[in-house]
Amino acid sequence: MPTIETDEHKALRTAVSALGKRHGRDYDREALWSEAAKLGYLGVNLPEAYGGGGGGIAELSIVLEELGAAGAPLLMMIVSPAICGTVIARFGTEAQKQEWLPALADGTRTMAFGITEPDAGSNSHRISTTARRDGADWLLTGRKVFVSGVDIADATLIVGRTEDSRTGRLKPCLFIVPRDAPGFGRRHIEMELTAQEKQFELTLDDVRLPAEALVGDEDAGLLQLFAGLNPERIMTAAFAIGMGRYALAQAITYAKDRTVWNTPIGAHQAIAHPLAQAHIDLELARLMMQKAAHLYDEGEDVAAGEAANMAKYAAGEACVKAVDQAVHTLGGNGLTREFGIASLITAARVARIAPVSREMILNYVSHQTLGLPKSY
Repeated sequence: MPTIETDEHKALRTAVSALGKRHGRDYDREALWSEAAKLGYLGVNLPEAYGGGGGGIAELSIVLEELGAAGAPLLMMIVSPAICGTVIARFGTEAQKQEWLPALADGTRTMAFGITEPDAGSNSHRISTTARRDGADWLLTGRKVFVSGVDIADATLIVGRTEDSRTGRLKPCLFIVPRDAPGFGRRHIEMELTAQEKQFELTLDDVRLPAEALVGDEDAGLLQLFAGLNPERIMTAAFAIGMGRYALAQAITYAKDRTVWNTPIGAHQAIAHPLAQAHIDLELARLMMQKAAHLYDEGEDVAAGEAANMAKYAAGEACVKAVDQAVHTLGGNGLTREFGIASLITAARVARIAPVSREMILNYVSHQTLGLPKSY
């Protein structure tokens, strides 16, 4: 695995950083999304044959990280091109690829992703949303919660379960559900979190879908699901690292300029050392994220799963610490709207919670990597 970024990756970082800084912390989501699409950044991971850039999650994570570091993250990048675009590119039919991938790449269409449920969280083994056959169609019934951007998405990729005809057990399957499908309802969830993308609870009441709404093979199950979940973890790490870098940059600027007594406060080790530690933690998290992206793009799905979980864990922890230290460095100013970092306190916690909690990642590493017995 390369440990130093290529010249192409460095150039991509520079270009995306410039885009993010032009839009700034008070960015307009639609305007930034449109410009990023025109520049080819939204579909950088999608196949060239379908209008994408032909890169991978390594390139897409750079885009999201640099936008976040400029204070202008695009949350739907995690969902639309990373999860949904990747799943369709790998497992979709030719018709699904033709319909969705060029539009996802050029930003004219977006797709949301629904897996989390009120009683199951994101535990794929407890998902109760079910799909049953009705002639040539499917009928989808269930509930989803904390689904981002459903109001702006043209369709939602829903994780349901179908009955295995051989074993009678339920297995996960993926369905494309159009926004205006009869029986597909949504309720806006009021959040304390400050974000441009809204969260929704979804209800699916016998939503009738044609056979071609099924993505991939009905029997592929978890293989197809984790083809989307591993990029989700890697991109969440990028989101967190970018946010942490943005907060840290504000704190560094303030610590250089703010003078109490005779020297800038950044000269004092009580200020300087925690900021240095935050920087180190973010850099280490980025290395694991890069490893995870490299493994995924090389088709090493099992190894990528382990690395993606570790990257998401490390980035979430580093982000929370960086934001907390940034606010603390500014003191009272850190809580003002003028400096714009207090709102990141809540946003940073998301990286510890979603799309999988740090405790479940520790469970994964303890029994998958270390071979320890399960407690659940």
